[in-house]
Amino acid sequence: MRLLLLADTHVPRRARELPEQVWDAVSVADVVVHAGDWVSADLLDRLDEAAARLVGVYGNNDGPELRRRLPEVERVELNGLRLAVVHETGPAKGREQRCDRRFGDVDVLVFGHSHIPWDTTTPAGLRLLNPGSPTDRRRQPACTYLTATIRDARLDDVRWHTLPRKDGR
Repeated sequence: MRLLLLADTHVPRRARELPEQVWDAVSVADVVVHAGDWVSADLLDRLDEAAARLVGVYGNNDGPELRRRLPEVERVELNGLRLAVVHETGPAKGREQRCDRRFGDVDVLVFGHSHIPWDTTTPAGLRLLNPGSPTDRRRQPACTYLTATIRDARLDDVRWHTLPRKDGR
C-alpha cells in the first residue's frame, strides 16, 4: 500500500496551488494522509476527488467549514498498521513522551504544524512523522512531503521529497 503524507499546504494563502509533483504523487498513492492546515475547503474537495482514499484532520489555520468536516484526530488501520493523524503535538522538547502517552495505541503518528520535517521513534516504539510543507518551507531549505509503503503491517520505504524553490535553487 502506497502512502502520500502531507501537512501545512496552506492553499491558497501560502501558495495558489499544490505543486504538480504533489498532484502526481496523489495519482499513484493508495492513501493520501493530510495532517491539517489546508486553509481552503476547495483543496479538501479536490484532494478527496483525486485520491483513492483520503485521511485528514483539521489544523489551527482551518476555519469552521473544515472543522465541521474533519476531525482533530483520526485513527485508521491500513493493512494492519495502526496510524493516527493530528495537526499539533506541542513543542519539540518532550514530544516523544507526550506522544507515547496520547497515542500509545498506534504504530505511527503523522503530524504537522511546525513545517519542519521530522522522523523519530519514541522510547515506546511509536514512529513520529512530520512531512513538512509542500508549499511553505519557512526556515527550512526546501518544501517537502513524504511517501511510504505499508508491507506486512510495517511502514517501509519512507522517503522525503523536496520541491524546487521558487527562486530556482
